[in-house]
Amino acid sequence: MRAIGVHEFGGPEVLRPLELPEPQAGPGEVRIRVHAAAVNPTDVLLRTGGHAVRMPGRRPPFVPGMDAAGVIDQLGPGADERLAVGQRVIALVLFTGPHGGAYAEQVVVPAASVVPAPQGVDFPAASTLLMNAMTARIALDALALPDGATVAVTGAAGAVGGYAVELAKADGLTVVADAGPHDTDRVRGFGADHLVERGPRVAARIRALVPDGVPGLVDGSAQTTEILPALADGGTLAELRGWSGPAERGIRVCPVMVTDGITDTARLDALRRQAEDGTLGLHVAEVLPADEAAKAHRLLEAGGLRGRLVLDFS
Repeated sequence: MRAIGVHEFGGPEVLRPLELPEPQAGPGEVRIRVHAAAVNPTDVLLRTGGHAVRMPGRRPPFVPGMDAAGVIDQLGPGADERLAVGQRVIALVLFTGPHGGAYAEQVVVPAASVVPAPQGVDFPAASTLLMNAMTARIALDALALPDGATVAVTGAAGAVGGYAVELAKADGLTVVADAGPHDTDRVRGFGADHLVERGPRVAARIRALVPDGVPGLVDGSAQTTEILPALADGGTLAELRGWSGPAERGIRVCPVMVTDGITDTARLDALRRQAEDGTLGLHVAEVLPADEAAKAHRLLEAGGLRGRLVLDFS
């Protein structure tokens, strides 16, 4: 099968087309004929060697990609009865696992990581949902805020931040979100109740709006120590890039790992239903041929994207 991967870590140029053996679905697994694979920042980390510590003993080539959309073409023994050959599906893919990632014509994943594709959505849009929405879901669940409480979201114009705003509103929370001048309409469209200007002093601007500080904050822009003043004493900070503190004033820091939800079928399917009913928006920046993965990584690293880049394997 055709795949895109790396034999050595480095810049975007190390991403090359590969010919790999056709994978087979084992017990409790399904094989998906991939039509679209979203490009996420964590794919860049794999390409540059940032995930090597999670792959002890593994030998190259390494295939990136944690978000796949396509059609089931093989069921392994004991696979989930809710899935069938020919079904349109989306999957959260563990690219550090033995089967590799989603940048491939076929990918094998646990059945628990697979849910139906949202109805009425094409494969490129469907492929952008699960990794970013699950990250936001885990972050909000870590905050465990009661209905009506106030949550702040930084990086609200980005993929995870946007989903955090939408999910928080669906949870009944009041949302304070940051936005640059060109993103105010976008973030307001996600449902944010209050906007503050993004940038180095965003914590002070959140405090000016909520004088006692917010009880929970999803740090989608990885500001770590700089964002702590926005939190109330005893508040909770959900961090997306692995930072775990320390923090003062009784603030709890929760590093968020999307892998904690990779086989949480109930939460994955809830996100699918929320995309289907319009609670969650699906945002594609550009669809590129799979062989242009290096270009996709260059565009991602250049920044400023709104929506996800998607590789077309159809």
